[in-house]
Order: sequence, then C-alpha cells, then structure tokens
Amino acid sequence: MDKIVGLDIGKKRIGIAMSDVMGIIAHPVETIPREPEKSAIEKIKQICKDNNVKKIVAGLPKNMNNTIGEQAQDCIDFAKNFESEYEIIFEDERLTSRQAEYILSQTGRKYTKNKQLVDLKSACIILQQYLDRK
Repeated sequence: MDKIVGLDIGKKRIGIAMSDVMGIIAHPVETIPREPEKSAIEKIKQICKDNNVKKIVAGLPKNMNNTIGEQAQDCIDFAKNFESEYEIIFEDERLTSRQAEYILSQTGRKYTKNKQLVDLKSACIILQQYLDRK
C-alpha cells in the first residue's frame, strides 16, 4: 500500500502529515510557508515523490452550515495544482484547529506562540479522520 499525504492548507502556512505504509496512522511531517506558492507546491510534490505517494487528503474548511466559503474555495484552488499527478480527496476539517489546540494544551505544548504546531497537528487530524473512515 502507498503512503498518503494530508494537508492543512492555510493562508500563511501548510501543515503536512503522512500515513504509514499500512494506511493506519498519520504522522506529522512539517509545516511550510504558503508563500511563495510555487515553492510550497514544489515542496509538497517533492515530499510526495520521495515517499511514493499517490493520494493527497486536503482539509476542506466548510462553513458550519456545510457550505463552501472563501477559505474552502482557496483550498480547492490550491489542491488543483496536484490533481494531474495525484488523487485528491477533500476531508471536512471543521473545528480541527480547535481540536489540535486542545490536544496540544493537554500535552503541555505552548501553541499560542507557535501556530506551526497547530497546523501540523491539524494536518494529522485531517489525515487520521480519513484513515479511520477507510
């Protein structure tokens, strides 16, 4: 089985997670800056290539009423950069940042001054949700 990459796509940063080869557990990889966007796209493609990834699970931040807003559309547009090479799956990511903040607070991690930790944990949560449902 191939590894799967999970992305938490934000305006400033992108959290990246990856599954194990069995597709059971999501692990944090890194957080990268969104800008310059071309650089971010190439970095994600390189991670996918280095790990024989065929599928990307991108978080989709729907509105609470289940509609697609500006942020969700931005994620869809960003994910289009990968659709010619990878299967793209969108995973509902409503409240994953809050969940990530809670988990980090329970472990004593200081996330308020390091938003990269929240983005990284959110990417893991997004990917784990997908893996658990599979």
